[in-house]
Amino acid sequence: MRKALFFAVSGLALSAYATIFSEDRAMATERVAAPANDADQNPLLADWAGPFEGVPPWDEMRPELFGEAFETAMAEMRAEVQAIIDNPEAPTFANTNEAMELIGDRMSNVQSMFGVAVSNVSNDEYRAVQREWSPQLASFYQDVYLQPGLIERYRAVYESRNDAGLTPAQIRLAERDYEQLVRAGATLEGAERERLDAITAELAGLYTEFSNKLLADEETYVLLDSEDDLAGLPDSLIGTLRAAAEERELEGWAVVNTRSFMQPFLQYSTRRDLREQVWRAYVNRGDNGDANDTNATIAAILALRAERAALLGFETHAHLRMADTMAGTPENATELMMRVWPAAVARVHEEVADMQAIADAEGAGITIEPWDYRFYAEKVRQDRYSIDESEIKPYLQLQNMIQAMFYSAERLYDLHFEENTGAVPVFHPDVRTFAVTNSRTGEDVGLFYLDTYARTGKRSGAWMTTYRSQQTLGGERNVLASNNNNFSEPAEGEVALISLDDARTLFHEFGHGIHYLLQDVYYPGLAGTPRDFVEYPSQVNENWVLTRDVLNRFATHYETGEPMPQELVDRIEASDTFNQGFATVEYLSSALVDMRLHNRAEPVTDIDAFERETLAEMGMPDEIVMRHRLPQFGHLFSSDAYSAGYYSYLWSETMDADTWEAFVESGDVWNREIADRFRETLLSTGNVTDRAEAYREFRGRDPDVDALLRKRGFPVPSEETETDD
Repeated sequence: MRKALFFAVSGLALSAYATIFSEDRAMATERVAAPANDADQNPLLADWAGPFEGVPPWDEMRPELFGEAFETAMAEMRAEVQAIIDNPEAPTFANTNEAMELIGDRMSNVQSMFGVAVSNVSNDEYRAVQREWSPQLASFYQDVYLQPGLIERYRAVYESRNDAGLTPAQIRLAERDYEQLVRAGATLEGAERERLDAITAELAGLYTEFSNKLLADEETYVLLDSEDDLAGLPDSLIGTLRAAAEERELEGWAVVNTRSFMQPFLQYSTRRDLREQVWRAYVNRGDNGDANDTNATIAAILALRAERAALLGFETHAHLRMADTMAGTPENATELMMRVWPAAVARVHEEVADMQAIADAEGAGITIEPWDYRFYAEKVRQDRYSIDESEIKPYLQLQNMIQAMFYSAERLYDLHFEENTGAVPVFHPDVRTFAVTNSRTGEDVGLFYLDTYARTGKRSGAWMTTYRSQQTLGGERNVLASNNNNFSEPAEGEVALISLDDARTLFHEFGHGIHYLLQDVYYPGLAGTPRDFVEYPSQVNENWVLTRDVLNRFATHYETGEPMPQELVDRIEASDTFNQGFATVEYLSSALVDMRLHNRAEPVTDIDAFERETLAEMGMPDEIVMRHRLPQFGHLFSSDAYSAGYYSYLWSETMDADTWEAFVESGDVWNREIADRFRETLLSTGNVTDRAEAYREFRGRDPDVDALLRKRGFPVPSEETETDD
């Protein structure tokens, strides 16, 4: 079954489809079959057919099919679990842990399709299904996995694990299975268990409510109705805004309320009044006191999380969420963040001073405000490095950068991608597909889906998911992986150009894909990594975007076909740490507020006040807002996935920076000996061993935190001390 669903028993991942990635478990070798006529009549219940050992029937997916599909799949899975509980033989690793690894395939398939329905092609009908079924699904997993008979079997295996002749991997799985169920509340009884069940169902409904409100606000727009409103905008962006208006059957140009529209508009528009309007619309998503306001929803979520943590014996929700992470405690995560925060804030003040100087020299008569930051940062970049984002963008054709990421994956890891769009069903006409093979051995690896463009009904952001993951138990299986982005689709007949930040996002999500395409584990229960490890492979993969080989091969001008001039590449590299104050504070403020919000026993009730007061206490610069303000923080409130866990990007980047230094120090960023060691010790091994131990095996030591500061261009205290001496 899908690993994400296993964690759903505790309500900690109730909206698996809202996470950055998802994982699948194995096909049951012997499962209780759904009634034949149900499977025949409902395509969501049929075994996946076609190439690549079967693919999802996206072309037959409809909202009205999910109710029956869930009911049938739930009944089948409940029977599978009950058969294991009723086994008269004494509990063993084989008839308990291993048997549980081999259940729930049909349910996993239905859930995979449901995730796409509500994330990639949502509409009113799918949202109604989501509202109805999210609480029921949460209760189902709670009921199935927290049965006394099941935890008794797991406990018996756990207590005898060291005397049963198990392998190290089997011992690790036995320990993790039992400990996870205990943390999920499997040992609770009576009224406490009933209350946990109720909390789980309530949270599921609230996560759906939050997600739907946020999506509704992201479908709003600022409509430009005059060519004067387009001042400063590049032609490519104007075409995108026009296409967005046409999609909505509007006259003019629509700045849709998502990051992919907001960011370039604020960067280029010379209309300060419109920059402020677009900025306010974006940062106030979910916080307008209307039907889509999320503040009350968030307060209810926080109250239930605090109650659940206490019920499960944890000091706070943060302690509960961090019990199975590399950081281990809220204090360890906060210590890392606060090591970076002062340097980032100091850099912001420097950046603002540089921008204010340019505004003053131009006689603008303004004080830099948040809606000015991106606009004047671009001016500083041009002044300091003679570089303009509009100078870079013509060389970054989306199609070329897709080929660049494929090229890098093959050169580093022998993964070859061959487009086969049209050979398998897809869930939207924009989706492209690619067969994945090992170029060295010719072995089939799987199928890769690429869903690139923003559209109505698709949630914002970028994410990776698997519809089926690798495992050896029960037979090797092809991986079905997907990357989902929200780049602006060009007007008809025009080339899709992306920014350098977009290119990094493309490589980032693909890094998640590489991680799961390279996975080589026997037990699927040892595939899922700690949350603060998850972003590590994807962040490492971003580093190859600006390598000279990638730029020289793939960064070609969309009109002339000429490669990016080396002189421009040099200027890009020289500016690589530019604006890191903004980028770091924007992200890190969100992570710190998240941790402070959840590392307390008494839940916050006034969301806006808490955000405002916490930022003031931290010394948040006035010219920046959080990357995700609380009323729109989907990472935290569309599921439990990243609650008390947004710090994990920084934790992962610490390992990322140190890993990249290993490549750089070797003198060859394509060093295959290092790439092979990276793959063999960290990328392919899931969670078979402790990830901190695996990192030490790869690097020979713990990650060097100073590498992170160097990467961002911040002062390194240890190096400053050496200089003073």
